Amino acid sequence: MIGVVDYGLGNVQAFITMYKRLHLPAMPVRTAGEVEAATKLILPGVGAFDHAMDLLNASGMRDAVVASATERAVPLLGVCVGMQMMANGSDEGELPGLGLVPGRVVEMKRLNTAAVLPMPHMGWNDVEAVGDASLFRGLQDGLKFYFLHSYCFACDNEADVLAQTSYGATFACAVRRGNVIGVQFHPEKSHHFGAGLLRNFAEL
Repeated sequence: MIGVVDYGLGNVQAFITMYKRLHLPAMPVRTAGEVEAATKLILPGVGAFDHAMDLLNASGMRDAVVASATERAVPLLGVCVGMQMMANGSDEGELPGLGLVPGRVVEMKRLNTAAVLPMPHMGWNDVEAVGDASLFRGLQDGLKFYFLHSYCFACDNEADVLAQTSYGATFACAVRRGNVIGVQFHPEKSHHFGAGLLRNFAEL
């Protein structure tokens, strides 16, 4: 069962609906016990980093999410701010992240020519897989996903970068360290590309 972590932030129902269309079992999880029962986890998120961390910390599920990923090697997919929460911390806030993928979240306008472009980075953009392509398996060339963000993930280790995109500057839009995966874009809003990615995650 795929558990979508419902800690009060992110469009949980959009993931459930997409998996229903794919005829794959998924449900929201709202307690530590439900997190522990899931065989795969999705951590959604929108908005500000500290607000997201506060809500996850208060939900009683943070330790269960981390333990599932680190001790039981449950596949975990972080989406948008859910991906950013996997870092050690963020320039957007002061709270520590989950520390599942070494790195820091940085403001995009600090990246080369991205400073002269409108923020947030919003809309469809091309994505290039640069690491293990299993998350994008079966998707035709010309990957495109929907983005909405002003901060991005700067990996400590280049080997953790799974895919990249460009908006003034090239940045990591997907990361992976073992069973822990993060995507900055929104697969639940990315039509057949997003559906294919979520199917591939379910089959990992």
